[in-house]
Amino acid sequence: MRPMIDYAAARLNMVDGQLRTNGVVDRALLEAFLAVPRERFVPEALKGVAYTDKDLPLGNGRYLMEPLVLARLTQLAELGPNARVLCVGSGPGYDAAVIAHFASAVVALESDSSLGATARHLLVELGYVTASVVEGPLAQGHAADAPYDAIIFGGAISEVPDSIARQLAKSGRIVAVLRGEARVAQVTVMARTGGALSRRPVFDAAVHALPGFAPRPAFVF
Repeated sequence: MRPMIDYAAARLNMVDGQLRTNGVVDRALLEAFLAVPRERFVPEALKGVAYTDKDLPLGNGRYLMEPLVLARLTQLAELGPNARVLCVGSGPGYDAAVIAHFASAVVALESDSSLGATARHLLVELGYVTASVVEGPLAQGHAADAPYDAIIFGGAISEVPDSIARQLAKSGRIVAVLRGEARVAQVTVMARTGGALSRRPVFDAAVHALPGFAPRPAFVF
């Protein structure tokens, strides 16, 4: 028989041992991580390790991002209470559930129909009425509900597509783990500066890639 796990205690240990000790200071964000049952968003066989500090496999090449990276991405987005947020590659909806605690509206974009169905079911069941799930190609974003005050990616990407960048509000922020060919992946904050996106790398992060964001092919003579 599998031993019973105190998930509330595991959540507290995650917040105190992983988040508070590594630069996550936003009180509302910490309270959100304490409130959302992460074990509900992972496959049955992984519930016992739901609160470990690593990405967890969801199947079909998809992963649930480790708590610390998600927390710091969200903190860097500097969300206000009226923020509208697009979560690109939201998977089973954990990131949307966390953000729904303090943003006014969250759009969880997912390309995998199975993960989208799971997210829709869990967000409704857990009462996150300000979060909605949209299924479609991740690289296109979701223009119908734009502009967004923040756009957050649920995995490492090579670049932010122009189609998504255009969906950012003038004073908004894009936060993503950017992974180039010859350097370590970095959590990067992007904001509009004139007609372009400024970029500020913040810290290195080992995060699995989000499918659908391969780099543009280089021109060869």
